[in-house]
Amino acid sequence: MNRKVTIVGAGNVGATIAYTLSLEDIASEIVLIDINRDKAEGEVMDIVQGTSFRDPISVIVGNYADATGSDIVIITSGIGRKPGQSRIELAQTNVNILKAITPKIVSAAPDALYIIVSNPVDILTYVFTKISGLPENQIIGSGTILDTSRLRFDLADHLKVAQQNIHAYVFGEHGDTSFIPWSCADVSGCKLRDFEELMIRRGTVEAPFNAEETLRYVQKSGGEIIAKKGATFYAVSASVKKICTALVAAYDSVATVSSMMHGEYGIEDVCLSTLTLIGPNGIQGKLPVTLTDDEITKLQASANALKQVIAGLDI
Repeated sequence: MNRKVTIVGAGNVGATIAYTLSLEDIASEIVLIDINRDKAEGEVMDIVQGTSFRDPISVIVGNYADATGSDIVIITSGIGRKPGQSRIELAQTNVNILKAITPKIVSAAPDALYIIVSNPVDILTYVFTKISGLPENQIIGSGTILDTSRLRFDLADHLKVAQQNIHAYVFGEHGDTSFIPWSCADVSGCKLRDFEELMIRRGTVEAPFNAEETLRYVQKSGGEIIAKKGATFYAVSASVKKICTALVAAYDSVATVSSMMHGEYGIEDVCLSTLTLIGPNGIQGKLPVTLTDDEITKLQASANALKQVIAGLDI
């Protein structure tokens, strides 16, 4: 195994991703790039001093030239959300940062698979797709993979069943217009509400869950974490690790990541999350799961909300 991962941005998210990947067998070499080199050096020093407890791995501070030969590039650069601030309010500032980064990193690593993590992730994935010149299959936005994990945690906690048994997803924007297509939700093949009824009869669950409260938890828990501790980075790092695992696997996986829409569900020219095939060749296309008319309307509304923001940006 000889894989190189470059992470652009050594803030809370980028550094935690570097640390998380350093504990896995995904990469043999990790390069951390940041405009604040001292910060990146400090993060790398802290990480490498624990790598003696695993097989040898190289973790270094680098510049854009050091990204040459990368298999995966993860972009986390940008200004983080402040308490009370929406992801969309970050848009133009972080678009400008991405515009400065893109030609440098793409020139060094034109063949890499790119994971966009910076917020607002759907808009930045769209901008990167438009300005990078790379084939679309190489560009993956982290999208609602974290939202989906939050959903599964909440449902698993309610149903008292392992999260791995829950197959439920969050579609649309990674933000306030996201929604849960309940028509696709099940517990290991059993419809979600049927499983819940079984657990109620057994006395494991006291009462049915509230779908609106569940969606509110998914959409608002990130802001709540920021209000309480200043930033989110553990769960998003685990989500990015999951994407990286899919990108180095032998077979494709299905994940709710953000990529360009080309007419699916009547949506074009915007990046958002639906079920998507990803693997060693990057994005392999959307999985056309059947949605209800109401769910399609919600997905289209999410796409239109993103398009309105994009229309007001200087790209």
